[in-house]
Amino acid sequence: MSAALGRAVARMEGSARFLALIKLTNVGLTLIWGFAVTYVFVRILPLREFQAFLLLVAFGNFTVSAEFGLTSIIYARLRRYWLDHTDDGAAGFRLEEMGVLFLFLGMLIFGGLAVLLVVLTAGVVDTSMPLLFILFFLSACVNLPALLAKRALAAVDGNFLWEALDCLRRLMIIALLLLILNGLDPRLSIVLQIAISLVVIGYAIALVHRRLGMTAQHWLAFRRGGGHVRTHYLHDIGASALFTMSEIAAYNAPYFMIALATQDARPMLLFDFFFKMSRALSMAIRAMVEAALPRITRAFHSGDIARLRQLLVRALGAAFFFALVASAALLFIGQWLFAKLFAGRAAIGIVDLLLIDGALLALTVICVSVYIQAALGRFGHLLKRSLPFLVGALLSVPVAALLDDWFDVGFLGLYTLTLLMVSALHALSLRGLVEGHSRR
Repeated sequence: MSAALGRAVARMEGSARFLALIKLTNVGLTLIWGFAVTYVFVRILPLREFQAFLLLVAFGNFTVSAEFGLTSIIYARLRRYWLDHTDDGAAGFRLEEMGVLFLFLGMLIFGGLAVLLVVLTAGVVDTSMPLLFILFFLSACVNLPALLAKRALAAVDGNFLWEALDCLRRLMIIALLLLILNGLDPRLSIVLQIAISLVVIGYAIALVHRRLGMTAQHWLAFRRGGGHVRTHYLHDIGASALFTMSEIAAYNAPYFMIALATQDARPMLLFDFFFKMSRALSMAIRAMVEAALPRITRAFHSGDIARLRQLLVRALGAAFFFALVASAALLFIGQWLFAKLFAGRAAIGIVDLLLIDGALLALTVICVSVYIQAALGRFGHLLKRSLPFLVGALLSVPVAALLDDWFDVGFLGLYTLTLLMVSALHALSLRGLVEGHSRR
C-alpha cells in the first residue's frame, strides 16, 4: 500500500461518516445478495425442492451462528489490547488466541458438513441435488472465517479496509449468482464464489498478521493459546456460547417448527419474508453501530459517561430512523415485493405487514443493545436477556397451531409480541449500562 493511499485510508478510518457510508454500502450489497439467492433459486428449483433449500439456508445460518460469539469475544479482548486499556495482567489478550479460534471455526465447519451429509444420506431432507446443497452450505460457512477477519481488523482500526474488500467480494459473488439465470451451472457458480471469498479473507488475515506483528508460531501455538483461552476466559466463552445458541434457536427454530406444523407453504414463506426484512434492518443497524463502536468503546473504557450517553442516544436515534423508513416502505411496497420475491406462490396481507412492522421496531432496540454490549464483553448480561426471547419464540408456533385457520397470523402476532417484550428489557439494559458505569 503506497504512503498516499495509506494516509487516505487512515483518514477514512478515522471518520465515522466514511465508515458508516462504506458499511451501509456493504449492507446494501449483502441484502442484494440475500434477495438474489431467493430470486434465483426459487426460479430454478421446484417448490418442494425450494422448501428443502430454505431449510438448508436455516441450517447454514445455524452453523454460522454457532461460532458461539467467539468473534465478539476476540473483538472485545483485542480492542482493549489495541487501545492499551487492558488491566487483566496475565489474563490479557495473547496473540496465540487467533490461531486457536481459526482451528475451532474449521472444526465447526467440518462438524456442520458431517451433519449435513448424514441428513442427506438418510433422506431426512428430500432433494435430487445433494451436491448443490453441499456446495451452498460450504459457501455459507465461508462467512465464519470472514467474520473473524472482520472483527479482528475492526479491533485494530481496520474497519474501512475490511469493508472495501468485502464490497468487492460481494459484487463478484452477486454477478456469479445472477449468471445462473443466464445458463451458468449453479455448482460452478458456487465453487467460484467460495474461491473468491477465500482469497479476500486470506488477504484480510494477512493484514491483521502484519498489524499485530504476529509470526507463524503465534498461529500454530494451539496448546499455549488453547491453555490461555481455557484458563482465563472460559466464563466469557460459556456465556457467549449459551447466548448465541439461544439467539440461534429463537431466530431459526420457527422454520423447522412451521415445517412440522403444516404442509402449507405460506406460513414458512411469511416467516422467511420477515426473516429477510429483519436481517436487512439488523444489518443496517449493525453497520451504523459498528461505525460508532470505536468511539463508544473508547468512552466506555476511559469512563467518559457523558460521551457514552450521547453516543448511545445517537445510536438509538439513527437505528429508529432506519426502522421507521423500512416500516413505511413495507406498507407501500411489501405486497409487491413479497409476490416478486416468491414468484407469486403466496400472498401477504396488510395485517401481516403491520405485524412485521411492529416486530421490526421492537428489533431495533434489541439490535442496538446486543451489538454494543457484545463489543463491551457483557455476554453474561446478554444471556439473561435472551432467555425470554427464546421461550417466546419456541412457544409461538405450537400456540398458534391451536388457532387452525388463523395459524399464520397468530404465529406472526405472538412472535411480534415476544420481540416487543424483549425490547423493553433491552431498553432497561442500555439505561443500566450508563447508570451502572457511572457508579463505578
